[in-house]
Amino acid sequence: MRYVLIVLSMLFAVPLTPARAEVSVGVGISVPGVSIGINMPAYPRLVRVPGYPVYYDPRIDFNFFFYDGLYWVFRDDDWYASSWYNGPWYLVDRYDVPLYILRIPVRYYRQPPPYFRGWRADVPPRWGEHWGPDWEQRRSGWNHWNRRSAPRPAPLPKYQRNYSGDRYPHEPQRQQIIRSERYRYQPREPVTQQYYQRQRDQKQNGPQDRGRGNPREEHGPGRR
Repeated sequence: MRYVLIVLSMLFAVPLTPARAEVSVGVGISVPGVSIGINMPAYPRLVRVPGYPVYYDPRIDFNFFFYDGLYWVFRDDDWYASSWYNGPWYLVDRYDVPLYILRIPVRYYRQPPPYFRGWRADVPPRWGEHWGPDWEQRRSGWNHWNRRSAPRPAPLPKYQRNYSGDRYPHEPQRQQIIRSERYRYQPREPVTQQYYQRQRDQKQNGPQDRGRGNPREEHGPGRR
């Protein structure tokens, strides 16, 4: 009996941690990349959101955008980013999502969540109402801007049209090599800059975060 009690005390003394946890770095991007249940068979047919430096594909049935050199997906109340159209995807903390992504009008969400119902189609979602006063305070002024002074959109990485199906490079290091050879755009957003820096570091140092798991099981600073 004493032996059983000792074993149980040792077990309960060990801190319980998720078997697969997120590693957050820098501005709020998690690593490693994950699958979010999206499979794009070919390069998307992107068109501009009028008046915004953002692109979307009106022919697909999920919330897919391109801005500042990254693809963005809104899914299950989270934002994900990738430098390639079919991932892998990286969870972005909602406190660090770029302003022009937050400002995309409701009508351009091809698969809007239920809480969008009844919101005006020609204005951004009511993120502050949905995510609460703490988010609203930290992102104060996110929905106020001069619509005539929007930055120019980043060029589309059309070289990725040559990579579909079995040719698609799923390895982040391979993606970074191809992108550095074919795409010279310099991002303006801190999240995008950090994303590209992360890929450069992986290229130089080799994959060091493989196997660390699914970032949805533990959140970075400011997550719910």
